[in-house]
Amino acid sequence: MPYAELTIDQGSTFETSITITGDDGDVLNVTSYTFASSIRKSYYSSNVAANITVGIMDANTGNINLFLSAATTSNLKAGRYLYDVKMTDSSNVSTRIVEGILIVTPQVTR
Repeated sequence: MPYAELTIDQGSTFETSITITGDDGDVLNVTSYTFASSIRKSYYSSNVAANITVGIMDANTGNINLFLSAATTSNLKAGRYLYDVKMTDSSNVSTRIVEGILIVTPQVTR
């Protein structure tokens, strides 16, 4: 499973895209998939710091978009977090497609 470290500027809009590929390296058509993504302080945190909005940009090419509004990132305290992105197919089989550390850098201008 891929690992990616993300950096978010507190108080700014965050957006990045991911292309999902199958085990064979070919892009995966994600037409019938749903996605979910959360940010937590640790693996054991019961509270979600924020939910990342996941949108399908191009289902045929497996391209999805991760998005956090400036209002949402303003509410995140600066520091280190963990995140992952899961996809679920029409048979309700869930797969984690990426995980990693998410760093929120503090804002000065408010």
